[in-house]
Amino acid sequence: MKRIEGKRRIRVGIIGGSRDGWASASHVPALASLPGFELTAVSTTNEESARRAAEAFGAKEWYGDAESLVSSDMVDLVVVAVRTPFHRDSVLKAVAAGKAVYCEWPLGLDLAEAEELADAARSAGVHTAIGLQGRSAPAVQYLRDLIADGYVGEVLSSTIVGSGVQWGDVTLARNAYGLDHKTGTNMVTIPFAHALDAVTHVLGEFTELSATTAIRIPQVRASDDDQTYEKTTPDQLLVAGTLESGAMLSAHYRGGLSRGTIFSWEINGTEGDLRLMGDHQLQVSNLRLFGARGEDKELAELEVPSRYQQADTSLPTRAANVAEAYLRVEADLRSGSRTAPSFDDAVIRHRMLDAVFVAAESGQKQALTQERLESLV
Repeated sequence: MKRIEGKRRIRVGIIGGSRDGWASASHVPALASLPGFELTAVSTTNEESARRAAEAFGAKEWYGDAESLVSSDMVDLVVVAVRTPFHRDSVLKAVAAGKAVYCEWPLGLDLAEAEELADAARSAGVHTAIGLQGRSAPAVQYLRDLIADGYVGEVLSSTIVGSGVQWGDVTLARNAYGLDHKTGTNMVTIPFAHALDAVTHVLGEFTELSATTAIRIPQVRASDDDQTYEKTTPDQLLVAGTLESGAMLSAHYRGGLSRGTIFSWEINGTEGDLRLMGDHQLQVSNLRLFGARGEDKELAELEVPSRYQQADTSLPTRAANVAEAYLRVEADLRSGSRTAPSFDDAVIRHRMLDAVFVAAESGQKQALTQERLESLV
């Protein structure tokens, strides 16, 4: 892996750096808040829109194609922030150019594509990071340490209830592509996968799981153009399984926005209980942590110590967690460490999702052995 020598700023180029996309709301403000980075280039599919984005973001270069961006001497780290079906092409271009790559999650359209991209990056010897920023959230990091330090004793079980926010009965026209299962951007691969990545980061991987899915609302109206779109991807998901520790875990995700629980993750142990609550999907949520142990009768809110919050606390949450992830990427690029989740971690998460889909389609419990999860690492 090529390291960034000295203290010079890490120069970033964003593929998919439009002014109104995910990158503009998350990556751009995150990078602007971090002294170790500089946004130097953006590309879109149109040079004029790329120019306008570069001017808005303060980037020095703009391109109407990804090839030119990854070839630029002004880019050390390529960020792939296009839609999932276009990840493969962009990542392969960056890898071929020998550049470090930060790719938005999911890494690929499916497990096979994710494995291909991880293999290509490993063969090229480039540093990789995957946009599973939920595990970098300060509350999740604190929760992980509380579990490791024995706050709840032995973990017995864990329960997650989440709302997809999208994938209900109403959407926006620009988000309607996510209703098509073939795009790889759905309730299972986005909110569920982001949450379960944080869960397994804290509690360990599944050893086996069962799953059930359903499409309860097959027709969805777009509120801005009043068009009706067909939904071919699940809007209900139930997963139950056993973790490496022997703890039982259940998760229920529902499409749309519940009037009750938006996100709740409870951990029950022999000596205490913890609960993480959110107002959106975990990775973009304002998270609150509650705990009780010993003689405590009720859960009380636990303040996350300031040492867990390295990024600018004034950033909106969707940018703050990305900034926390970038700080880990920076440490890795400068020292050669591996603190940010990589493409290999992405493949492990894709293999878990593959097991979920196979379990739901077959009705059969799926084993997730270490060999199945980590055979390429």
